Amino acid sequence: MSSTARFPFVATAVLWLAAGAASAQQPASAIEQWGFDPSVLVADGTELLARAPDAEIDALFQAVHAGSRDPADAQVMCRLLDPAADRSLAGLNAIASRLSPASQERFAGAVAGLLVAAMQHPPVARDDAAARQALKAAGVRAAMLNDGFGAGLAGTDHDARCDSVAMLLDSLHGQPLSERAGVTRLLLAEGLARLAGDDLAARDHPPQL
Repeated sequence: MSSTARFPFVATAVLWLAAGAASAQQPASAIEQWGFDPSVLVADGTELLARAPDAEIDALFQAVHAGSRDPADAQVMCRLLDPAADRSLAGLNAIASRLSPASQERFAGAVAGLLVAAMQHPPVARDDAAARQALKAAGVRAAMLNDGFGAGLAGTDHDARCDSVAMLLDSLHGQPLSERAGVTRLLLAEGLARLAGDDLAARDHPPQL
């Protein structure tokens, strides 16, 4: 059975909101006015992230952060940030299908809003260098506050890694919206592969900032 069949809410919400977005355009030229093929957003999470504004990216961050604090959903949310994770609509649907009802609703609503906003906006300028610095700072804060953060992130134990991911998201949660959005784009585009290297994973006892 497909993930969409198991949990159709994400796809249903996306289609309903997308229909509303399209109806606001001239009916005969909606796709032309978007300037791209919106089906690309469904198949390619990279294009989705490139076009979604900060507010919608942050709504997704908030949904993932909330799920990471729920023991029933933390393991599922953690997999979203794996480097090889499928972040197409089908992949997001598969993740949503495994969440508890409250997290399903938050996550599906955030994904639907992300897709519709991406349909209505041109690509957003990204400052990957600033996002990497913000991510590095978040890792340092997480390591200062949590023993074992770096070891969990770099190790092979999935439960420990997910605990470290939750620590990192907690560290990001109190930062400005623009910073959260930039780091979220980076994490969803690349996963957490970089955090297993020397930059962050080894900083269980970093110097004071």
